Amino acid sequence: MLNANYHTHTSRCRHASGEEEEYVQQAIQAGMNVLGFSDHTPYPFQGDYYSNFRMFPQELSHYVQKLLFLKEKYQDKIQILIGLEAEYYPQYFDDLLELLAPYPLDYLLLGQHFLHNEQDGDYSGAPHQKEEALACYVEQVITGIHTGKFAYIAHPDLCGWEGEESVYIRQMTRLCQAAKGCNIPLEMNFLGCTEGRHYPSHRFFSIAGQVGNQVIFGCDAHNPQSISNPKAFDICTRMQQQYGLTRTENIRLSLRDINKNGLE
Repeated sequence: MLNANYHTHTSRCRHASGEEEEYVQQAIQAGMNVLGFSDHTPYPFQGDYYSNFRMFPQELSHYVQKLLFLKEKYQDKIQILIGLEAEYYPQYFDDLLELLAPYPLDYLLLGQHFLHNEQDGDYSGAPHQKEEALACYVEQVITGIHTGKFAYIAHPDLCGWEGEESVYIRQMTRLCQAAKGCNIPLEMNFLGCTEGRHYPSHRFFSIAGQVGNQVIFGCDAHNPQSISNPKAFDICTRMQQQYGLTRTENIRLSLRDINKNGLE
């Protein structure tokens, strides 16, 4: 049974459905002790760029207020944490922390959906054989890890590499070693199981097993029903056991150290 899930979206990202309270009620019904919300963060992009898969900056306040209300309402039944899922975009990351600083957020998940940045970069999960793209993905994730602002790496095996296996092993070993060195868990993603995506990946988690990484299960819930997913739990449990991986259900609350000025 899954006791804690930290990867939960809301309708603000424009590709999830359901009310926040429905997710909470489903988690309670499933016997969870902790439910963390981590919708796609607003990002302070320059110019008039429009992102169609994340909340707008002006929606952040209501997101936090709604979850604070539910946190108090259900405090005797479940612990609710307030987080966000974010990419590491070097040119915008300090601005992001400044945007988030006034809010009582608990953590960030690192989900590197795009190379370089969303405005002019490629989708990380697209099939490709470009070694420079794979290296870029790994380098951005590693640099993001070293900021100290992320609790874990969401779907670390998102990158859609279809080239030589030796190149993949070399690059992903770098990622896994960096995560282990910073004590950052790697997520086994339930949504990937449910939708038959290329992750969670056996070849990635075989590398993680050799490196000795910790893993964490994440629902990546985009509707309330996906909070409870016994089939995905079983698939990920078998993969975890196959590669000798240790599973954790605890995360570091990586944003608790940001004050209203965005500084530590």
